[in-house]
Amino acid sequence: MCNMDDRTFRNAMGKFATGVTVITTALNGEVRGMTANAFMSVSLDPKLILISIGEKAKMNEIIKQTGKFTVNILSEEQQDLSMLFAGQLKEKQNVTFDWVGDQPVLPNSLANILCDVYNTHVAGDHTLYIGKVTDIYMKDGDPLLFFEGKYRNLASHANAG
Repeated sequence: MCNMDDRTFRNAMGKFATGVTVITTALNGEVRGMTANAFMSVSLDPKLILISIGEKAKMNEIIKQTGKFTVNILSEEQQDLSMLFAGQLKEKQNVTFDWVGDQPVLPNSLANILCDVYNTHVAGDHTLYIGKVTDIYMKDGDPLLFFEGKYRNLASHANAG
């Protein structure tokens, strides 16, 4: 068994490039959101996805109460929204949401994936939420990426030759 500290573990996990999402839901008409990159597809039949939310995150309790959430996959133009919902921007900003029924979605995201909570599993200091997909909206564009603790974009260079 190797000895590793939290920083070594986090650095190793940072070697896996991911997209960036903002998880949204609404409780009593009040929108809540948080940035997350722990997201994956699980099943085609039924259509299931998974998100991982820290046990101490406010969003954890809210999703438990609402039983639904939306995964908004961010485009490269939405880095400011990622930073805002990650608590990295201190100045107050007004965010405009579109609504699909009673669920808030971020406009101009590459995809909005609306889900009902299908199952939960506590794993260490996180809760894994498996969501049954109820609706999807998509648009074209390039993704916002995260690698080694920094935001990245796809290289837009044409291959020569």
